[in-house]
Amino acid sequence: MFSTTLLVAVLGLGVWGCGGAGNSTNYGSASNPTVPSAPANAVTINVVAINGAQSFSPNPATVPAGQTVVWHNVDVNTHRVVLNDGELDTGNIQPGGFSQPMSLVASGPYHCTIHPVMVGTVKGQ
Repeated sequence: MFSTTLLVAVLGLGVWGCGGAGNSTNYGSASNPTVPSAPANAVTINVVAINGAQSFSPNPATVPAGQTVVWHNVDVNTHRVVLNDGELDTGNIQPGGFSQPMSLVASGPYHCTIHPVMVGTVKGQ
């Protein structure tokens, strides 16, 4: 009985130590190279929390027409930003990740489709 308990405990520690427990993910690493980084000239909008109009920073964001924009998820939850008119969709942005760089063609209100209470606005210049 003692040896079975010890074996289960050792195996559990081994799985936990290898990242098999919890939500540990290596974003942007060699094992997950699909997470882009922000281009140097991009306007970055941070996704900071699930908190209505306080969910994004800056909010509103001023972005010149045609300028490259990225959303950077600094929250612990996955988010997906979509302009309300459907002209822009970031796809899912994992915690710590960036959206693909996009040229802003349209401006206006946007929201997170996963957490619709999260709202923001991009203003063209």
